[in-house]
Amino acid sequence: MVGAACAWYAARAGLDVTVVDRGPVAGGTTGAGEGNLLVSDKEPGPELELALLSGRLWSRLAEDPGRAFEYEPKGGVVVAATPGALAGLEAFAAGQRAAGVQAVSVPADRLHDLEPHLAPGLAGAVHYPQDAQVMPALAAAHLLRASGARLHTGRTVTGVLRGPDGAVRGVRTDRGDLHAPAVVNAAGPWGGEVAALAGVRLPVLPRRGYVLVTEPLPCRVRHKVYAADYVADVASDSADLQTSPVVEGTAAGPVLIGASRERVGFDRSVSLPALRALAAGAIRLFPFLAGVRALRTYAGFRPYLPDHLPAIGPDPRVPGLLHACGHEGAGIGLSTGTGHLIAQVLCGERPALDLTPFRPDRFAEEPA
Repeated sequence: MVGAACAWYAARAGLDVTVVDRGPVAGGTTGAGEGNLLVSDKEPGPELELALLSGRLWSRLAEDPGRAFEYEPKGGVVVAATPGALAGLEAFAAGQRAAGVQAVSVPADRLHDLEPHLAPGLAGAVHYPQDAQVMPALAAAHLLRASGARLHTGRTVTGVLRGPDGAVRGVRTDRGDLHAPAVVNAAGPWGGEVAALAGVRLPVLPRRGYVLVTEPLPCRVRHKVYAADYVADVASDSADLQTSPVVEGTAAGPVLIGASRERVGFDRSVSLPALRALAAGAIRLFPFLAGVRALRTYAGFRPYLPDHLPAIGPDPRVPGLLHACGHEGAGIGLSTGTGHLIAQVLCGERPALDLTPFRPDRFAEEPA
């Protein structure tokens, strides 16, 4: 998705664009995503600024033709089970409001106005009208098609071509060289491997997550609904399994249930403990789900960087190399802002946001 957005905005700026993917369109992390466009889980700072920019850009893309990728500005509801959790949630929301986020406090006796099937006894919630959702595979395919970029799927990049001055001259692939004055690394969880082909370190690690998909349940869950501890899990550095309930409906009817996080490399094997925890957490939020069938599950790998910020912009270690990866679980939502910023850099314009927090060379080099 991030690569598709980079292609779209670069082509729209008048650049000649080629996209290389070793798999099919949306065959990696994008195809395993829920399509979340969130501000609700981001504290004030550079990532929230990028999320707000991206949200505005998604809204513009959805105006014509929004239905090409099932854009739903349905909003999010973050619920607290106890008064203590609610106090923490309200404090978090207050900081977000000061940064420009719409965050509406919802007392316990009004929760069922938003979500009639929520469990009783919850302490309260915060409603985030700016949260939205897209169908990520459709969105990626639509932007790539609309960009007019040359698309090479099933083609693996095996090296980065560099001139005598060290600057990028294109990429080497398993089916021949492609020459270009600039290369954008939008390889998601494999971004560290692509960076290494250019001789630089970018410590991107995969963070596995599962999604449960139910039978069609039209209109039973109206928003993206998740528990307040989800925000803490997103910010955690733990490699161990972490789960916090996230439940949302889709335009097609099935309900998507997440979210889990663990660092196990690129292991795609099924983890029954993770799936049981997801199901149990979802039932705590929506008891009616206890009688619903889960039709399938799938896994994906979030591209994790140690400080939880993506790498966006030029790499000063290799002239002509730019990075657009490491967005962890927010890549779909942050893709439009990332693509817009990358296109501005490629065109020699001043980026709409300060890229200093996203510098690809901000991580210390490993000792020799």
